[in-house]
Amino acid sequence: MTEKVTLDHTEYWKLDSMVMEYVFDIKVSIPSAEPPEEGFPIIYMLDGNSHFQYGRDVVRLQSRNSPKTFVAPAIVVGIGHHGTEKEVSKQRFYDFTPFADQYSYPDRLKEHAVDLGPHGGAEKLLDFMEQELMPEISRRYTVDSRCQTLFGHSLGGLFVLFALFTRSQLFTNFLACSPSIWWNDHEILEYEKKFYENITFDTPKNLFIAVGAEEGFMVNDAKILVSNMDSKKAEDLQTAFYIAPDENHGSVVPTIMSRAIRFSNGVYQHSEIPTRQTQR
Repeated sequence: MTEKVTLDHTEYWKLDSMVMEYVFDIKVSIPSAEPPEEGFPIIYMLDGNSHFQYGRDVVRLQSRNSPKTFVAPAIVVGIGHHGTEKEVSKQRFYDFTPFADQYSYPDRLKEHAVDLGPHGGAEKLLDFMEQELMPEISRRYTVDSRCQTLFGHSLGGLFVLFALFTRSQLFTNFLACSPSIWWNDHEILEYEKKFYENITFDTPKNLFIAVGAEEGFMVNDAKILVSNMDSKKAEDLQTAFYIAPDENHGSVVPTIMSRAIRFSNGVYQHSEIPTRQTQR
């Protein structure tokens, strides 16, 4: 006899977004311990159908011994899409990319005539998170609004950077893994410039960028962005950069998840992070 496996202390529900006109799959991992007076920290995972369980397992397993692992109990929220692989891919290109009057595509996409679907929904996705998802999470669970983290990979990593550069007040920690800085001829670098022209924080912010050493041009793109940001040395913004040895675009997420979550817990001080690694 076989039975379906149920994850303990984990809930699944759907959220019909009026802002996005889309129904999201929401998965939530809740600590088994009683919430602290200030509430639990919260970690929002983009591409929740792919990455939620990585984050959930890191937090649940390592928070059992926080003094040694430096991972505190936290609520982990996976924001997932549904449908076929092609449908999900198109939705991601809409949800995670900023709006632009026109778009430039790299040759590798042109050569394969990839149908990406519509673009430019990133601002609306932030509206969805701020106006619909985050209030619903706060209504259902005991949340520390002062410690909220956003994690994304690839196009999701691009969205994490866009969130920092345009609406930094929504989150405390921004975890961008293999961000698609290449999108629309490196347009996110223009957002970074404008960000520093008008930078104001309600509270200190933390940015963690990770990339696999085998990701080629994405490593160089990340180095350029980190170098730009380091040169400005903004007060109240701690940045960290990590190149994961031997990892590629498909393998990097599980290998950096613990490091990213420890960073969101404020474990590393800037001078202690092994960030300025070079490729082998």
